[in-house]
Amino acid sequence: MQYALIVRESSRDFARRADPTYRDGWIAYTQALVQAGIMAGGAGLTPPETGAVVRRKGEDHDVQDGPYPEGKEQLGGFYLIDVPDFDTALEWATRVPVSAEGSVEVRPRLQM
Repeated sequence: MQYALIVRESSRDFARRADPTYRDGWIAYTQALVQAGIMAGGAGLTPPETGAVVRRKGEDHDVQDGPYPEGKEQLGGFYLIDVPDFDTALEWATRVPVSAEGSVEVRPRLQM
């Protein structure tokens, strides 16, 4: 079954992406997923200020540049892994090199 590991990072984490020590942890984790044969996809995302949020307002849409969520964590990227069960997905989530300011949400992929 496929699970998304949804990574949330702090603004400080986004700034640390250029630091080889921080970046190397992510590269090693990604390589471990590939070597385990469970990597089904994923991507890192650029910082939130490079994007926009589109909200429906009745028949219209409201576009807000540079989303600034109220929380301290912002979507940093995701991994899509193919593992036998939720417990295995949780085990891999605990290995994500997210900082103490970040988090990893685990969700099963919707089966249709």
